[in-house]
Amino acid sequence: MTHRFDPTSLREYDIRGIVGKTLGTDDARAIGRGFATLLRRAGGHRVAVGRDGRASSLELEAALVAGLTASGCDVVKIGLGPTPMLYYAEATLEVDGGIQITGSHNPAEYNGFKMVFQHRSFFGSDIQELGKLAAEGDWEEGQGTVTEADVVDLYVGRLMAGYAGGAYRVGWDTGNGAAGPVVEKLVKLLPGEHHTLFTDVDGRFPNHHPDPTEEKNLADLKALVAEKQLDFGLAFDGDGDRIGAVDGQGRVVWGDQLLSILAEPVLREQPGATIIADVKASQMLFDRVAELGGEPLMWKTGHSLVKTKMKETGAPLAGEMSGHIFFAHDYYGFDDAQYAAVRLIRALHMIGRSLTDLKSAMPQLVNTPEMRFQVDESRKFAVVEEVLDRLEQEGADVNRTDGARVNTPDGWWLLRASNTQDVLVARAEAKDQAGLDRLMAMIDAQLAKSGVERGPQAGH
Repeated sequence: MTHRFDPTSLREYDIRGIVGKTLGTDDARAIGRGFATLLRRAGGHRVAVGRDGRASSLELEAALVAGLTASGCDVVKIGLGPTPMLYYAEATLEVDGGIQITGSHNPAEYNGFKMVFQHRSFFGSDIQELGKLAAEGDWEEGQGTVTEADVVDLYVGRLMAGYAGGAYRVGWDTGNGAAGPVVEKLVKLLPGEHHTLFTDVDGRFPNHHPDPTEEKNLADLKALVAEKQLDFGLAFDGDGDRIGAVDGQGRVVWGDQLLSILAEPVLREQPGATIIADVKASQMLFDRVAELGGEPLMWKTGHSLVKTKMKETGAPLAGEMSGHIFFAHDYYGFDDAQYAAVRLIRALHMIGRSLTDLKSAMPQLVNTPEMRFQVDESRKFAVVEEVLDRLEQEGADVNRTDGARVNTPDGWWLLRASNTQDVLVARAEAKDQAGLDRLMAMIDAQLAKSGVERGPQAGH
């Protein structure tokens, strides 16, 4: 028996598609069979399985479990929860791998799978391997068992372990995503006063899209913070692995700014440690890490790539502009928005200044949102290479970590190819608007030389 996946669903960091069109129960079964086959061939046999709150997650879970057990793996079902709860289960239960059924922050009709294999990220060529095994029907046979484990309270307890933060007045918006029930339990244990929004899990996302990196999705949280005059507000994406925040004045505190705050307590305990951020992060962050005595490291965008680099460098903390924050300091090295929330409260208490104060003290830089534009898949990486070659010939200050990041006296700009869509992504940051305009002109000039224009914005 063989199976063919829709080629668009097997992506760089996960598997994702539109249910009923590019992803369905047959795919879930084939993923189970392939994952179990690889795990058994590597000497493992038990897999934890979790799911988010989407309408399609239950049927995909049933098919995935059927596939895993048919190839001889035992399954431990942990039920509904955020992706980091699955990562936690994989790190602490006696299992050899884990799979979360989730569409992350995509619209309601999407779903997908995020995987961990023997405590490491399962991505890139691993995911392509599932496609190969399915096409050949090269699967192990067996009859695994299915048990259930209730880990929610253990997970919430772990989030609070060693808590010595202060009491704050905080707003929490889980956007009807899978983090809701965990946050409701968490705020009962935290000191202070807590107000929650949209913690009922509803895969149709009736209130707003569950992506805290888009400012328009933070409108309800800003209103709550203003109305109750709270200290700050926290927001979570659909599967709870990315965090967003607003200060007491409703200003967004972006992922790299949160990382600059979270780094302070970590570097007090581990002077000189490496702190990793992706190529989209502000220069302010890298400067701040150095100022705190840390070793800033710029790395590629993508949660699997960051986790792999953390293990390699022994970094205690890492973050992405998109709100993925990873703690290996006192934690397991994965991205967890619920844990990042607790650590942020602890950091504010230790630093002894409000989030509003810290935000106000940050350098006033002007930057663009992430700009995305459609480009033919076949030209996507080529355009970036052409730009890099031209810039290096001109003697520009270029960093090739992930695409082209160019430093100029005005600031910096970035052009990289998305790993998951046929788009180029650009971003720029300068000290003032005039500088930003000059940087944007440089981007446009380079794109024009490669026959691309920064047209209307491509959606996510």
